[in-house]
Amino acid sequence: MDQTFVPSRETGFSTSPDGSGDGEVARTPETLPTEFETIAARALTRRRFLGTGAALGVGAFLAQLPVTRPAQAAGQFDFAPVAANTLDTVTVPGGYGWHVVTSWGDPLWSGVPEFDHQSRGTGASQERAMGDNNDGMELFTTGGRHILAVNNEYVNRKIFHGNRASHKPENADDIRKSKAGHGVTIAELAMRDGKWSIVRDSSYNRRITADTKMDITGPARGHDLVKTAADPGGTTALGTWNNCGSGRTPWGTYLACEENFNGYFSSSDPDYKLSAEMKRYGIKTKDRGYGWAGSDERFDISKHPNESNRCGYIVEIDPLDPASTPKKRTALGRFKHENAAVTLATDGRVVVYLGDDERGEFLYRFVSDGRYAEGGNNRDLLENGRLYVARFADDGKGRWIELTPEATGMGSQAEISIHTRQAASAVRATTMDRPEWVAVSPVGAEAYCCLTNNKNRGKKPNAGGDATPVGGPNPRAANHYGQIVRWAPDGGDHASDGFSWNLFVVAGNPTVHKDAYAGSANVNKDNMFNSPDGLAFDSKGRLWIQTDGNYSNAKGFAGQGNNQMLMADPATGEIRRFMVGPKEAEVTGITWSADRKTVFVGIQHPGERGDSHFPGGGQTVPRSSIVAITRDDGGVIG
Repeated sequence: MDQTFVPSRETGFSTSPDGSGDGEVARTPETLPTEFETIAARALTRRRFLGTGAALGVGAFLAQLPVTRPAQAAGQFDFAPVAANTLDTVTVPGGYGWHVVTSWGDPLWSGVPEFDHQSRGTGASQERAMGDNNDGMELFTTGGRHILAVNNEYVNRKIFHGNRASHKPENADDIRKSKAGHGVTIAELAMRDGKWSIVRDSSYNRRITADTKMDITGPARGHDLVKTAADPGGTTALGTWNNCGSGRTPWGTYLACEENFNGYFSSSDPDYKLSAEMKRYGIKTKDRGYGWAGSDERFDISKHPNESNRCGYIVEIDPLDPASTPKKRTALGRFKHENAAVTLATDGRVVVYLGDDERGEFLYRFVSDGRYAEGGNNRDLLENGRLYVARFADDGKGRWIELTPEATGMGSQAEISIHTRQAASAVRATTMDRPEWVAVSPVGAEAYCCLTNNKNRGKKPNAGGDATPVGGPNPRAANHYGQIVRWAPDGGDHASDGFSWNLFVVAGNPTVHKDAYAGSANVNKDNMFNSPDGLAFDSKGRLWIQTDGNYSNAKGFAGQGNNQMLMADPATGEIRRFMVGPKEAEVTGITWSADRKTVFVGIQHPGERGDSHFPGGGQTVPRSSIVAITRDDGGVIG
């Protein structure tokens, strides 16, 4: 198999073992300026900034140690920036074009009805069509064929069940359709007449849903906490849902990341007493309106309390083997996974960075026991390894703390892999502002993470009672804008336990604020944004930022328009807006064609509040979609 894979590992660049950047380097390094020093010049005082008596120390910004990286810029920007707007379409720079590749409900096989805007499909049709709310995705290439794997995170219930007067599921087939709207879609793509589309009836086409059989692997396999009446051995789970971001491995597999799995469970006993562990993961006696327990008893926690322990993992899928069984990789921990950023340590061990997307939760790292061997048998490298959580210091240093029974006081590694949040709390990890996508640079030993926002920062603890003080990589109370933190591992090795960090950008609105809420110096009226969420590097080392935030275009968000995608040069800090999405949509998911001439981008939940008809226009039902962006001259984008 010749899957395209750009290894995200440091090449030709190293820092000294203490992370100072004074070690031997293959290229002349430069020290990046700490952009946030300029925040002090924006009249940032404790009282003006917070207005609550809680304090942000300006010194916390000034004390951050710089991250070193190669001197050359990642590449010149070759487009004029796009202006913010509130149009119900996709806006790209001059010299670029876009088209819809596929949308929710598009058939994957012949004989499946085309999407019906009146009925919105049935359970049977949805099981053989593109799922809803596409998110993270990766394109795999083999033998000249292009196979897309994409998460279908959830369904917009009011739209998905819009054929019902109640806008809710009303019968068993509605539940069947809803479960089939979730999961993962795998589909072959081909370019015809200059446009990408699904190859119907391809042998690679596949739907993985909330009912698909999955193997439980790693420390939790067979543990009492994952055993159920239907699976007394605790080895086989059914289904995956609410998969957010994604990841890919050097051996050609796809990683789907289970996030808000909790919202699908409910209790037929309204007096059922929730355990502390359930509460920490957001399990309640009522679900979020999906109603799955009404026709599938495993979602009833009063009858099957262990079922929720079988969700919240990284799921490894082979997109090129439709007969393969997906594997829940419990060694990578159980929490609300955002994405999985895979890279290699200098000795070949696999390193995976993982964010837990909830206010005040944590940033994790997995390091495999085994080593990657090109062309070798790497299929179980994610089954065994060491799990760590990040602790950031205000001086620009940090450490990865291994989650072991000794460090956490928990009984076994299996318990840690199931109750990972509690383990991280036990070692006093740093509570973060919703760590979302992580991206690892392909040109230098550094990684970046979107901290999308946290209205509770400095105001209330996380769900486990851990304090969320202002400081370090989370420098603003009531943080509605978000920031991106970056770190360089000591010695240029992603398996090192120490790292140096700073903030690459602090999002904000300089047209409204004059303090730290204006953002860092690389944010201005022409590129401002809020809530960075998706994050990816292209092959040239340029950083692509996608947003999922406030699109009101009013008050503190005035002038920011719809959600967007921006390009950043990590070497200079410059950021330009590349794309604006349609109304009420998140811009999420990004992957490239093998020749790098097409970038695929996800448009999720357009019209979630009723004010969009993307992509069809008129009075059509708004549908989550994947769009392809190309250059008019046929040149390389990423």
